[in-house]
Amino acid sequence: MKIFKNSILVLMAVMAISLTSCKKDDDGGGGGGATSGTVKAKVAGANYESDASLTSAIRTDASGTSSVTITANTMNGKNISLSIISGFEGVGSYNIGGGANVFVNASYTEVDVSNPMDAEIWSAPYDESVAGEINVSEVSTTNIKGTFNFKGKNADGSFKEITEGLFDVNFQ
Repeated sequence: MKIFKNSILVLMAVMAISLTSCKKDDDGGGGGGATSGTVKAKVAGANYESDASLTSAIRTDASGTSSVTITANTMNGKNISLSIISGFEGVGSYNIGGGANVFVNASYTEVDVSNPMDAEIWSAPYDESVAGEINVSEVSTTNIKGTFNFKGKNADGSFKEITEGLFDVNFQ
């Protein structure tokens, strides 16, 4: 329950201060390469691929700003979430963290499917350093593609490296 409450508090804090996002540049890097509708990555060196039926992207446009959130789940309780909050401008590179930039964030979650209240979450950013990057190489009204990587930190102080991330996800 403590982890769940902490997760909700972190999400509320991020949403409360989400007014603008820092965009590094307009080069979104190479194309996705993930199977359509999925997110792929290496999590601490192990392969991760989301289930297409449990993966989605949401784009919201309000007050002249855009946000994008990608949520990618597996059947065995693993999740990767990527968010560019209130400052998404399309194709380009977005730093995860870096100074006061908490508007681009990522997390990796492992949930014990037999005990859903038992979850471990590795989040980025976790301090003022750049913890990774989301690169959007293509975006349309129906789909978003790109690459990502990040280093997440758990409440217990442990870290997980998420590397070689690829996404090719349809908007809901």
